[in-house]
Amino acid sequence: MQTEQGLADQLRQTSREFKSLEETHHRLDGELNELQRRHVLTPQEEVVKKHLQKEKLAMKDKMAELLRQYREQGTVHAAH
Repeated sequence: MQTEQGLADQLRQTSREFKSLEETHHRLDGELNELQRRHVLTPQEEVVKKHLQKEKLAMKDKMAELLRQYREQGTVHAAH
C-alpha cells in the first residue's frame, strides 16, 4: 500500500487537474504569507485574506478528493 506522498507524486505526473490544483494551492499560500507578514491589514485586505483562505481550503479539499479516488481505483485494480 502506498503512502499519501507516493500517491500524490503519481498524481502529479499523471493528472493535469491535480498538478494545477497543487500549483494554485501553493500560489495562494504565498499570497497569504505575504498578507500575514503585515502587522495591520486594512478592511479590504482582511476580505482578500479570508477569500484566499477559503479558496486555498477548497483546493486542498479537491486534491484530497482526487487522492481518495485515485487510492480507491488502485485498490480496485489490485483486487483483480
